[in-house]
Amino acid sequence: MRGLKDISVAGIVVLLIVVVSMVFGDQRPNNDLQKPVFTGPTQSAYFAGGCFWCMEGIFESQDGVVESIVGYIGWPEETATYAGSSAPDTLHREWVQVIYNPKVIDYETLVELFWTQIDPTDPGWQFADRGFQYTTAIYYDGSEEKQIAEASKKSLEDSGKFTSAIATKIIPLTPFYIAEQYHQDYYKKSPTRYKTYARLSGRKWFIEENWKERIAEVTESVYGDDSLRERLTPIQYYVTQQEGTEPPFQNEYWNNTKAWIYVDVVDGTPLYSSLDKFDSKTGWPSFTKTIDQGVVTEHRDNKLFIPRIEARSASSDAHLGHIFPDGPKEFWGLRHCINSAALRFIPVDKLQEEGYEEYIESFQ
Repeated sequence: MRGLKDISVAGIVVLLIVVVSMVFGDQRPNNDLQKPVFTGPTQSAYFAGGCFWCMEGIFESQDGVVESIVGYIGWPEETATYAGSSAPDTLHREWVQVIYNPKVIDYETLVELFWTQIDPTDPGWQFADRGFQYTTAIYYDGSEEKQIAEASKKSLEDSGKFTSAIATKIIPLTPFYIAEQYHQDYYKKSPTRYKTYARLSGRKWFIEENWKERIAEVTESVYGDDSLRERLTPIQYYVTQQEGTEPPFQNEYWNNTKAWIYVDVVDGTPLYSSLDKFDSKTGWPSFTKTIDQGVVTEHRDNKLFIPRIEARSASSDAHLGHIFPDGPKEFWGLRHCINSAALRFIPVDKLQEEGYEEYIESFQ
């Protein structure tokens, strides 16, 4: 069975970059911790399968699945955040709630599909993701679900497919909390980063090697960028996904001086503040720094004769622009030269309405 020793040095580096982007990504408090209410003939199934990024796509690709939601389960807290669930003493698991129409797809099928996404013999973590929060479990809601889950586990044990014992727990449903918006549908928001993570963590390899005779194929549209093409305007897609540059002085926000925050147009992560914006005379929005640490990653760009530093969103991996050393000296001499098309602007009076109330104090 493949382990961490089989991951290349390059793979480990990429994984570290992904993990850092997760830790310093959307750290906003989770204020919507109530169980979603859905109308119509729907039921919910609850699974912990390691990194919750990797659990949504396969379920949402199935006919009859209405939606999947990721979060944290297991610890009776009033609130839960990504940072808290990553603590060494956490009792939370990363979890996915699958909302489905039982007239189209049944619970047993979802359980069988769950097995094909994990290494059920690993009692400590999943692939390169270490810690209790990445251990696996099926959370049943009622005696019927319990019987189906236990029978499915027994069938897997009796099959002899694995020489090691099946370590996945089957336990009653416990309090659960919805994760930050940044984590929802991550495989759609950041398909490149997601697929890299799934591959280098060892998950993709394990699934292909061990479940190819049972795995349901996920179409390219699920993991591709079709959804982004639909959500973004042509110039937004060109800039963020194809590393394009919009014309100077002919973009929407180059001379905007109002009090706003600037968020990632792809996934809504706060990136810059108008408090750090200045007129660089270049025709693009320019900032002396990011709104929070770690929300932008830097990459060497050799596409022109002079090497440049590319700025990308740490959460969505969208291309934003470049960082130059010709900014105001009193602010470390940096100029974040960012395309308007890579950003969405939230005015001060809309911060609370759109879930960014933690930044209101900055403008008072």
